[in-house]
Amino acid sequence: MLISKRVQGMYPSQTLSLVELAAKFKEKGYNIISLAVGEPDFTTPPNIIEAACKAMKEGKTHYTPPSGIKELREAIAEKYRTENNVNVDFSNVIVTPAKLAIFNILSAFVDPGDEVLVPDPGWVSYREMVHFARGKPVSIKLDEDRDWRLNVDEIVNKIDYKTKVMIINSPTNPTGGTLNHEDIKAIRDLVLDFDLILISDEIYEKIIFEGEHVSPGVYEDLLMNTIIVNGFSKGWAMTGWRIGYMIAPSRYIPDLEKVQQHTISCAPSMAQYAALEALKTRSYVEEMVSEFKRRRDYVYERLSKMPGIKIKKPKATFYAFPRYEYDIPSKKLAEDMMVKEKVAITPGFAFGNYGEYHFRISFATSMENLKLGLDKIENYLEKL
Repeated sequence: MLISKRVQGMYPSQTLSLVELAAKFKEKGYNIISLAVGEPDFTTPPNIIEAACKAMKEGKTHYTPPSGIKELREAIAEKYRTENNVNVDFSNVIVTPAKLAIFNILSAFVDPGDEVLVPDPGWVSYREMVHFARGKPVSIKLDEDRDWRLNVDEIVNKIDYKTKVMIINSPTNPTGGTLNHEDIKAIRDLVLDFDLILISDEIYEKIIFEGEHVSPGVYEDLLMNTIIVNGFSKGWAMTGWRIGYMIAPSRYIPDLEKVQQHTISCAPSMAQYAALEALKTRSYVEEMVSEFKRRRDYVYERLSKMPGIKIKKPKATFYAFPRYEYDIPSKKLAEDMMVKEKVAITPGFAFGNYGEYHFRISFATSMENLKLGLDKIENYLEKL
């Protein structure tokens, strides 16, 4: 076998696998209702598209500096200073796709055998990225009874001399939960006590229905150990643009830049100018979030009444993560729903050990699809 062991040990994304399976069913003529896709069903705002077109027409189609164009880096730093109360400078910003940012950070910090604390249930790619960096992912449980928040007292028991990095994600995929000031304060104490590197994935920051987003960067001392990851995919419906950023302490920037230089060199130039325009676009984001909230309320109401279902009302994102009380593994449940009901959901096991006996629904689709999809889910559950 010529394939490296680290790639052999990786699992494919269950989210993308289901999307591919749904596409195959559609090719055969079936009408598949997909509630599995993790991207807004809105189109990127016209002014953002125009900004990219304008940049291209002006010849801005070449390499940029590895960390990105200065105008965008300055705008990102200004956004975090004014909106998030995080005291950073443009020199702390590296523009890069958000997913690649996490990959590059782990590549820069994790040595073989190092342990990385990852949220569970948590985004499917965290564990696989840690594996690829030849580290060991260690699950830290999100407590369903506490609205999917972390219990720091439990995390302490997971830390040993091999623990190097901790990943947090708020708002959270797949649960729709958020971390509050109390949680961030407890995480601050933990990170500083054990001198960990904290990766704060804030990609769903704009999609919040109740409460507020709290970045760990609000604590000046914690900021010295924190790398913030954010982007434009979710808040501005720009998934296909592959544009985001990381904000890191000055002492880490040179090494993180090296990884960037030897991977993608720089983020796409025209996407950077689109992102610059996105930071000026507020009304569109508000309208999109308002529509997501309407759908959230509908999905929560429907699921709450289904047999054998328990669900925490998601406070953010465009996901619901209900628990079911039937003795069937989540992978089997998702496959059965696809085959029998022609509806695609994401099985909970894909998000970690504590995700089993749950499934994720994305309400980033039309109300018509949601109504039909939930009808099919209810029909399947009633037969169980």
